[in-house]
Amino acid sequence: MRILLTSQADRPGADATARLPSTGSRGRLAGKRPAAACRPAPTPFVSAFARTLTTSPPSQYAVASPVLSLLQTLVEASATLAFAASGLLEAERKKLDPVGVCIVTGLAAFGGGTLRDILLDRRPFFWVAQPQWLWVIIGLSTAAMLFLRARHARLTERAMQWPDALGLGLFSASGTQIALTQGLPAIVAVLMGVITAAFGGVLRDIVCNEIPSALRDHRPYAICAFVGGWVVVGAGPLGLGVEPEWALALGAAVATALRVVALLTGTRLPGWSTQQDR
Repeated sequence: MRILLTSQADRPGADATARLPSTGSRGRLAGKRPAAACRPAPTPFVSAFARTLTTSPPSQYAVASPVLSLLQTLVEASATLAFAASGLLEAERKKLDPVGVCIVTGLAAFGGGTLRDILLDRRPFFWVAQPQWLWVIIGLSTAAMLFLRARHARLTERAMQWPDALGLGLFSASGTQIALTQGLPAIVAVLMGVITAAFGGVLRDIVCNEIPSALRDHRPYAICAFVGGWVVVGAGPLGLGVEPEWALALGAAVATALRVVALLTGTRLPGWSTQQDR
């Protein structure tokens, strides 16, 4: 006579009952809440800010509207002329020859946008896709040299700051908007705006054998472009929901206004203290 030893788990119907915890165990498990449920829910402002920093731009940026494309073109054109004027004035101050004037003017006008297009892998470059701008720069440089020589005008460094401030605001907003249109995160788009706005002036000053004003001028420069870029992001679909066209105009206006106020009031950023200052 064989005796079959079977465990409780091997008996029919034992699977359903064996896995059920006892009444006391169920009570203890019910009293424990998941750790995530105990955390306070983030406020709507914190959630919106985190979403702005981490998410990609929505469809309003993915497909640029005709109005936005036209406004970007106008802003880029105005910024190109403004920076070309600043490069032209700097070249005249340094008494460069006609070739040097054209090179410095072109670097100031196209330098920041070219670096932006390289980093964003945009082809062709904006001045290659629109070669008429090359003729505009050459004609502007030639006409300005003839005019200034006929009038015997002498330009100061302060005269160069006003078109430079306008170009700073326009390029910072357009560079940020272009990066958002390509679906880049907000912080990357803002940095693209800063590069677009500041790098043309950096190349201009380096070629003219000067320490770039964006680095030595303690009055806010790149910071104005940085703030203007965040205005474009915060006012657009990622933030307040304003149309991208208006966000572009608002960002350009804020960046330009901040730079103009810094020039008029003499606002300066903290710098290194020297032995003479002590």
